Amino acid sequence: MSKLYQITVNGTVYEVEVEEKGVGAAPAASAPVAAAPAAAPAAPKPAAPAAPKAGAGTQVSAPMQGTVLKVAVAVGDTVKKGDLVCLLEAMKMENEIFAPCDGTVTSVPVSQGQSVATGALLATIG
Repeated sequence: MSKLYQITVNGTVYEVEVEEKGVGAAPAASAPVAAAPAAAPAAPKPAAPAAPKAGAGTQVSAPMQGTVLKVAVAVGDTVKKGDLVCLLEAMKMENEIFAPCDGTVTSVPVSQGQSVATGALLATIG
């Protein structure tokens, strides 16, 4: 006797057949067969730095959730590409967040000790 199951792993649907064997019988090994892919939403692409819109500035976002340990810039500071913007702790690791471009810091909506989610705005450079 066998049973057919559909299992979804990371958006891919697999059909798996499970066969019941009597006690003491050796298990039969078989590779899963990929079923027709389900209509899954397209995987989001990593956010590429877009050309800044007039007056919008370049946004510096948190690459992961964590706690802001240090804010190294203030509104009005001039930064160069690669300058430290803030220090973010995630999973007991300190992650340095650097300026992606040259410019003047126009906003810093976070403060030391604040928890942030992935993608949260850390600073804007105009």
